[in-house]
Amino acid sequence: FIFSGLIGRSWAMVFAAGGFKVKLYDIAQQQLTSALEDIRKQMKELEKSGFLKGTLSAEQQLALISVCTDLKAAVEGATFIQECTPENLELKKKIFSQLDLIVGDNVILSSSTSCLLPSKLFTGLKHVKQCVVSHPVNPPYFVPLVEIVPHPETDPSTTERAYALMKKIGQSPVKLNREVEGFVLNRLQYAVISEAWRLVGEGVISPTDLDLVMSDGLGMRYAFIGPLETMHLNAEGVSNYCERYAEGMRLVLNTFGPVPEFSGETVQKVSQALSEKIPVVPKVLDARRKWRDECLIGLAKLKTQMKSD
Repeated sequence: FIFSGLIGRSWAMVFAAGGFKVKLYDIAQQQLTSALEDIRKQMKELEKSGFLKGTLSAEQQLALISVCTDLKAAVEGATFIQECTPENLELKKKIFSQLDLIVGDNVILSSSTSCLLPSKLFTGLKHVKQCVVSHPVNPPYFVPLVEIVPHPETDPSTTERAYALMKKIGQSPVKLNREVEGFVLNRLQYAVISEAWRLVGEGVISPTDLDLVMSDGLGMRYAFIGPLETMHLNAEGVSNYCERYAEGMRLVLNTFGPVPEFSGETVQKVSQALSEKIPVVPKVLDARRKWRDECLIGLAKLKTQMKSD
């Protein structure tokens, strides 16, 4: 059971690929009709290109997805509810307060929020022990990571069940031991963006070359291993890496500036460079996003193949 926006549609495809019955809920029938049409189109294209996830055909997966405009009817029989409304705290709290009144004691209540803390979303709910954040990476159909973040009162069994479900549908879940602003993915992402912004703003490197440092440099190995394993392999283990490079790392890190304001001349500089490469025109942006998703599909397929090898 999920909401039918872009993230909700992608989640629906992920769950259907895993063989689960999915009920898409929204307040407008037209929104649901549009969602089903879009999902059908995507699944057919993926099947044609050989990139459809799961062992079921596109038609079999589509048969698992139904729609509903009545909230109470939508949650009936649900074992897992994934909320995918816009990133608005009051809207999400309203939805969860409504769900809190009609769900049983076994269903997991989960949010797709990328930055709202569980303590802000779920505190005061009768079913707070059944609540978690399951933060996907956009788009979740192509990027498997899911951050599972508990509320301070979440029952550990809820986290474990959500983790097991994500594994079962082919995602790559990680469990946070406690909530933290930005969770983990965005904290890492914002650290990279922050230093990238400073380097461009200080004239050290152009915006296009900065992106190349990541796409053809760090990103090449980060697609397969993380920063901690990188340390481990770039020396004779992590302890040896720290012995060798700790002083140099501290020296560099101490030169980092304050958190950027993300305004002024640097915005213009970055915007101009990116707009020259990818003009801010819907048709062009959509084509580039499609290219990005095709690259992610290919990379996911390669990683799966390499793991099985």
